[in-house]
Amino acid sequence: MQVLLATLCDSAADYQGKLSLLGAFDTLCARELPVIHPQCALALRICYDPADVGGHRVTIRCLDPDDAGCLPPFDQVIDVAFPSAFIPFVTRNIVLNLQRVKFEKPGLYRFVVESDGREIVTIPLRVTLFDETRSATGPGG
Repeated sequence: MQVLLATLCDSAADYQGKLSLLGAFDTLCARELPVIHPQCALALRICYDPADVGGHRVTIRCLDPDDAGCLPPFDQVIDVAFPSAFIPFVTRNIVLNLQRVKFEKPGLYRFVVESDGREIVTIPLRVTLFDETRSATGPGG
């Protein structure tokens, strides 16, 4: 198993096995806190080898700067099957649409992705207050 893509973005969709993304980001600048982000998506694309046949429990947790859970965890079993011995790999897309996510304080938030209880990737999100004096440098500050 290999994670091919893991990101937060403005929107994502799985169209017949193709993963479409719009506006990948890693920083949220707010004028005041707490802030409610109206809509975004977490997108994953995972590649499985023939040795990975079977069900795999994928869990996604969002942790705040104090490592406390700040969203209900996402939990799903991904079925991996190979219809033919000639297929060298299969991919699965996971799109988690998030609406009205509330961020209480500034700092580093993390979306931790686990497969069968083992961490496979972490997606960071920096939540910061907007600083007018640094606005010319962009969100990366």
